[in-house]
Amino acid sequence: MRLDYGVTRAPARLFFGPGQRRAIGRAAADLGRKVLVCTDARLAALPVMVEILDDLRTHGLEVAVFDATEAELPLAGIHACVEAYRDFDPDVIIGLGGGSCLDLAKLVSLSLTYPGPLSQYYGEFKVPGPVRPLIAVPTTSGTGSEATPVAVLADPERTMKVGISSPALIPHTAICDPELTVTCPRGLTAISGADALAHAIEAFAAVERPADPQLAMTRVFVGKNTLSDHYALAAIRLVFDYLERAVEQGDDIEARSAIMLAATYAGLAFGSGGTAAAHAIQYPLGALTHTAHGLGVGILLPFTMEFNLKAAGANYAEIGRAIGAASETQSDQEAAAAAIDSVRTLFARIGIPDSVGEIGVAETDLDSLSELSMGAARLVENNPARLDAAAMKTILTRALQGARG
Repeated sequence: MRLDYGVTRAPARLFFGPGQRRAIGRAAADLGRKVLVCTDARLAALPVMVEILDDLRTHGLEVAVFDATEAELPLAGIHACVEAYRDFDPDVIIGLGGGSCLDLAKLVSLSLTYPGPLSQYYGEFKVPGPVRPLIAVPTTSGTGSEATPVAVLADPERTMKVGISSPALIPHTAICDPELTVTCPRGLTAISGADALAHAIEAFAAVERPADPQLAMTRVFVGKNTLSDHYALAAIRLVFDYLERAVEQGDDIEARSAIMLAATYAGLAFGSGGTAAAHAIQYPLGALTHTAHGLGVGILLPFTMEFNLKAAGANYAEIGRAIGAASETQSDQEAAAAAIDSVRTLFARIGIPDSVGEIGVAETDLDSLSELSMGAARLVENNPARLDAAAMKTILTRALQGARG
């Protein structure tokens, strides 16, 4: 664990625990009088949405609801929400749902605060200042968007998804109520948990940069640091202890609580530490296969860990010992190998495939995917081992063969 440098970027308020959704009304009333809720059609039809809207109105708030959030967050959907509620002119935007709902709230707030197009803010530190206050209420346990400075969208003019990264996009308030995840389907629970684990492992093993006082002022994602390490290890332990249980027993509130906490910890970890190769490759992989983000990241993670073994072996060894897969008497090489094996075993048990071939990738796709993966510069630079297109193809070739290959 690194001890000489640390950065945390986090919400001003973070409320966690079963039933904490009942704080939404009071939290919003602290921030304004007019509230826009960004959610999706499924959540909008649930009784819990009625409960939340009643709570907001009981606190004297004027409320509007946008319930047409789409998966993978297309740019057109962001524009539709902004145009529909520009005249409503909300003081507060609440994102309620999965990562796309939370990211929509971030980008609607940005669009209502500053002139477009959104493309001028792609990248890091492009947002000119504070946006309208955001409240993030996740209903899945994976993206960690409730605690992060990034929002990701699909722009039809770009081959793959793009991100806007700025501390201004961190929600003012995060309200994490694991009771909202109890109805999350088995498969979504699994791939969301895989995404959270990837956030934590990639942040913990990210490139280690010199502790320059200007580093956090010039990079949103600074690489491995002592504060992100703390959150990352806590998240990793929770995922290994509870993810399979949450997948198999969806009504187990202890397991649901543990995995929601893990996802938030992982968000706090990568919110400063950043992610790396698995996420860089997933951007074009997801665009090619039209599969969920967490699924692709979950398949790729063990293969990127193997590629990074020489550069990050000590970090993986620390993970292996932290999860009880290796002992203090084993060498770092043995402990790191045990950590990678443990990731594979956990993912196999919850239904994550072990090859990108199982989600539609063919050998003829590898050159294109390798080149496109290099476009995610902030992720490529954050990887502990040097990456180029040839290295990406090496990872993808192994991921196509699968662990048994």
